[in-house]
Amino acid sequence: MSSLISAVSWVKRGVAAQNPSKYVLDDKELERVSALSRIQLEDARIELERAHEAAKSMGLGAEGEEADDAGEDNEDDWVDEDDDENAMDVDSDAKSKPRNPDDLSEYNLDDYDNDVKTAADGPFSNIKGLTYYRDNEEDPYITLKEDDADDEREELEVLPTDNLLVVAKTEDEISQLEIYVYDESQENLYVHHDLMLPNFPLCLEWLDFPPTAPSLSSNPPPQPTSGFGNYIAVGTLDPEIEIWSVDVLEAMYPASILGRPDETKAHIPTPLGTGKKKRKKTKHRAASTGHHVDAVLALSWNKTQRNLLASGSADRTVKLWDLSRDPSINDDGGGAIRSFDVHKDKVQAVRWNDHNPSVLLTGSYDRTVRTFDSRSPDGGVGAVVGSDVEAIRWDPHEESGFYVSLENGLVLNFDARTLPSDLNQPSPAKFTLSAHDGAASALDVNPHIRGCIVTGGNDKLVKVWNVLDDDNGGKRNVSLVTSRDLGVGKVFSAVFSPDDPLTIAAAGSKAKLQIWDVAANFGARKAFAAKLREAGRTLREKEEGKDNTGGVVGVASDDEESDGDEDDE
Repeated sequence: MSSLISAVSWVKRGVAAQNPSKYVLDDKELERVSALSRIQLEDARIELERAHEAAKSMGLGAEGEEADDAGEDNEDDWVDEDDDENAMDVDSDAKSKPRNPDDLSEYNLDDYDNDVKTAADGPFSNIKGLTYYRDNEEDPYITLKEDDADDEREELEVLPTDNLLVVAKTEDEISQLEIYVYDESQENLYVHHDLMLPNFPLCLEWLDFPPTAPSLSSNPPPQPTSGFGNYIAVGTLDPEIEIWSVDVLEAMYPASILGRPDETKAHIPTPLGTGKKKRKKTKHRAASTGHHVDAVLALSWNKTQRNLLASGSADRTVKLWDLSRDPSINDDGGGAIRSFDVHKDKVQAVRWNDHNPSVLLTGSYDRTVRTFDSRSPDGGVGAVVGSDVEAIRWDPHEESGFYVSLENGLVLNFDARTLPSDLNQPSPAKFTLSAHDGAASALDVNPHIRGCIVTGGNDKLVKVWNVLDDDNGGKRNVSLVTSRDLGVGKVFSAVFSPDDPLTIAAAGSKAKLQIWDVAANFGARKAFAAKLREAGRTLREKEEGKDNTGGVVGVASDDEESDGDEDDE
C-alpha cells in the first residue's frame, strides 16, 4: 500500500491543553481497556499460556518474568526465593567447597556476645554507606535532569494561539494519527505527536464532548471538570469507531470505542458459496441495529446536541450514537440509539445541519442524497445525482442549502426545501459546477465568508470558488478565484481553517500536509474583499518580502526532492 493521507481535521485555537499529559498503562487502564473492548483478562491469560506452550514445543524460551512458565523442566537452574538472604551471605570461598549443613563455624557464633558496640550501632548504622549528592545534576541514577524535563515540557507546550491539525496517515502499511501544530504568526508547521491505529483510517471528526467511560471498570479515568475536551473520532476499515484524546501523548488505546468488536468479528472473512472452491469475494454481512458490521466511511458530530455522533458505513446504514451512554453495555442498553436504512449502497458521507440540529444529510454510492429529520426519517426528501457521492456539506450561511461533490468531477448545489420525497420525481440542482477532471473527492464551505467554497480532486488541484447571488434572484454566478497544485498528489482532503478566513489545509496521495494561505494571492484578496468587510473579518498584513512560497506552509520531507517528479499510479 502506498503512503497517503486520507483525512484532515482542524482543532480551533485555545481548545487544546497547553501541557498535554502522558499516557499511563497501569492496572486501572488495563481494567478500562478490558471493559471497553470486552476482552476478559482471564481469556488473555489463557491465550498467553497457549503461546508459551507453543513456544516450548518449538524449542523457544521466554524472557524475563514470562520465563517462569517455561522453566519447570530446569528446576536446578533456579534459586529458591526463601534462600535468597542466606545465599547473599555466602562468600566466594564457601561457594567453591561443599557445605556441611551441621557445620556452623563459619558464622562464629561463639564470639557473638563479644562483639564491640560502636556509636554507629542502631537503626541507622548503615547510613554512612550511602552516597550523597549535592543536587540531582551530580546523581548518575537520575537520567532525566531538571533542565531536560523543562526543555521537553517547553517543546510539547501548545500555545493558545496555535492551531492543531489531526491527520489520518498511512505509510508503509502502518496507519496512525499525526497531530500537527500550526503557528500562523510564524508560519510554522510541525508534528507534535502521533497515535497508532489498528487499521486503515477513512474519516475523521473532531468533537469536544468527553465520551463516557465503561462502567465495568471500577476505576474509570477522570473526566474533564469543564465538560469539554479535545477528542477525535476515527472511522477505519473496521466496523468500530474509535475516539481518541488529542491531549494525551503516546496513548496506546482510545478513550472510547463505539461498536461491538466481540460480535462483528470483522477480521474473520465470510466467503461466498460452499464446498472446496471458495470465491475471493466476501458476502455482504447482515446488518445490525446496534452496531456497524462493515467499514465506517463517514462521521459527523452534532455541535448543538454535543453528545450525538452520526456515522455512515459500507454496511449501507446510518447510525446515531449517544456519547453520554456507557459504550460497554449490551445492545439492549448501549450501542447505537438509532439506525437508518435510507440508502441501497455504501453510505459515503453524512452531515448534521448546524441550523436545525435534528436534520441529517447523507450521500451514498447508490447515487442519491437524502436529508431527513432524525426523529422521523420516513418524512425525508432527496435527489438523484447521477454519480457516486464523494463529499457533502451544508452551507453554514443558508439553513436549507447544501453542496454535493461527485465522482465525475461535478459539484452540485441544492435547496432542501425544493426536493421531492419521491426520488423518481425530478430534483434539479440550483447550479452545477464542473470542478475537476476526475473525482471531486474534497469539498468544504468557508464558515467565515459567504459563497466561498474549496474543492480538491484527482487532477491534483485545489480550487477556490466564489459564488455570487444574481441581483434579479435568478441563477447564481460561480467563478474560479484561484487554483493551485500544492504537491500533495491526488487531493483527498481540503478543509478551511476554523480561525483564519482564507487558510486551507490540504493533503492527499503523497502523504504530505500543506497549509495554503489563499490571502497571499492578490486576486483572492480582491475577490473576497467586500465579503470580508461584510463579515467583519480582516486579513493579517504580511511583512514585505517574508512570503516566498505563495502562502504555502508545509513540513519538509527527507525524500521530497527524490519523489517530487514521480507520478501517482
